Amino acid sequence: MRYPDLDLDALRSFIAVADSGGFTAAGSQLGRSQAAISIKIKKLEDTLGRRVFDRTSRSLQLTRDGEMLLGYARRMLDLNDETVRRFAEPDAAGEIRLGVVEYFVPDHLPTVLSRFARIYPRVHIDVTVGMSSSVIEQLDAGQLDLVIAKRDEAETRGRVIWREAMQWICAPDFQPDDHATLPFCALPPPCIFRSRGLDVLKQAGRAWRVVYTSESGMGVLAAARAGLGIAVMGESSVTPDLRRLQPEDGFPALGLVEHAVFGEGGSRSDSKAALVGFIEDSLRALAGTRQAA
Repeated sequence: MRYPDLDLDALRSFIAVADSGGFTAAGSQLGRSQAAISIKIKKLEDTLGRRVFDRTSRSLQLTRDGEMLLGYARRMLDLNDETVRRFAEPDAAGEIRLGVVEYFVPDHLPTVLSRFARIYPRVHIDVTVGMSSSVIEQLDAGQLDLVIAKRDEAETRGRVIWREAMQWICAPDFQPDDHATLPFCALPPPCIFRSRGLDVLKQAGRAWRVVYTSESGMGVLAAARAGLGIAVMGESSVTPDLRRLQPEDGFPALGLVEHAVFGEGGSRSDSKAALVGFIEDSLRALAGTRQAA
C-alpha cells in the first residue's frame, strides 16, 4: 500500500500554530494570512484522516493525534532543514576553536554540535569548556575563535542569542529554614548566578552563608543535589532530580540571564557564521518545544 506524502509546508504551519497557540499568531510568524494557515491545517488533517486541533471560538488545543504528530513533525522538519542546509552551504571549511560555558543548554548543545559535524564535515570544531571569564580571556588572547558565554547586565560586547530564567534549586528533600542561615552553593565571583542570588537574598532580609564554591557548574549542581544547600542556575541546567524553589517558598524571582556569542568577526568568518546560524536555529526549535510542553 502506498501512503500519501505529507506536505512539509503544512507541517511547518502545524508546528507554528501549536507553538504560538493560534492561527493568527502562526500566520504572523510565517508571513502568511490566517486563512492560508487554516487551509494548510485542513490539508494536513485531510491527508491524515485525523483532526489535529480541537477548535472552539475561545480555545485551541492539540488533539491526542495532534500531540503524537507534533514529535514526528519536528523530526521531519529538522531532517528537511538539515538536508537543505547541507546542500545550500557546502563550502564552509576549516577549524573553529569554540569556547563555551558548561551550563549553556548542557543537554542540548552536544547534540547540536554533533548534527553540525554531520552537515559540515569539512569544519572541525575544537571545544573548550570553562567559566565565562576564562573563555573570554582566551578569546582576547587569540586562543579561541568563538565564544558562547553569559553576558553580564552592564556589558554591551557580544550578541545575545539565548535568554533563560534563573532558578533557585535544591535537593528534593532539602527544607530551607526561614529562621536559619541559608547555606548557598555557587560558582566563584564574578558570576551573575552568585551575585543575583545573594543580592535577592539580601533584599529579602534572608541570612546566608556560602558553604560550597566550585569552578564548575556541574559541581554546584552536584552540591545542591547532595543537599549541601541552595543554588542558582539557568533553567536549562536544572535536571529532574532537583527541586525549584518558588516565590511562595520565600524565594523571589531572579530574572533572566543572557548568553551571547563573542568573536563573530575576523578570520574563518564563513565557518563561524555557519556554526552560529546553526546554533541559533536549534535554539529557536528548543524554545518552541518548551513553549509547547
